[in-house]
Amino acid sequence: MPIEVGAEAPDFVLKDQNNQEVRLSAFRGRRAVLLVFYPLAFTGTCQGELHEVRDNLDVYENDDVQVLTVSVDSVYSHKVWADREGYRFPMLADFWPHGGVARAYGVFDDSAGVANRGTFVIDKTGVVRFAEMSSPGTARDQQGWRKAIAEVTV
Repeated sequence: MPIEVGAEAPDFVLKDQNNQEVRLSAFRGRRAVLLVFYPLAFTGTCQGELHEVRDNLDVYENDDVQVLTVSVDSVYSHKVWADREGYRFPMLADFWPHGGVARAYGVFDDSAGVANRGTFVIDKTGVVRFAEMSSPGTARDQQGWRKAIAEVTV
């Protein structure tokens, strides 16, 4: 089960596709965060969801909200995929310890060794205000993301 709405978001430090460290708590007091876990790079459903973010980035990321995406893929896989697909948001590698951040958020699938499709909106104080999880083959309804973002940025 994913962590619950109202819980403090577990802090983490992961490397993005440019091998730069990103710390969740660095956004506290400054921006809300849309945190999107996905199973694997270069897969159809994941690509479709991230294309929605890429194609509407101004809706998901602005002065009030930061997009962070997370999978168990390596930094190097993320770099190739981001360059190929034009993803300009941080793609974080939950590579080692394998799935550690996904586990902290309650979205790791032990049997498959990947994150389920977990989505969290974390407000500027570090509290989870939206949480959802779906299995690897099921695409998420991103209208819920937009609504949750609107509610934390008023």
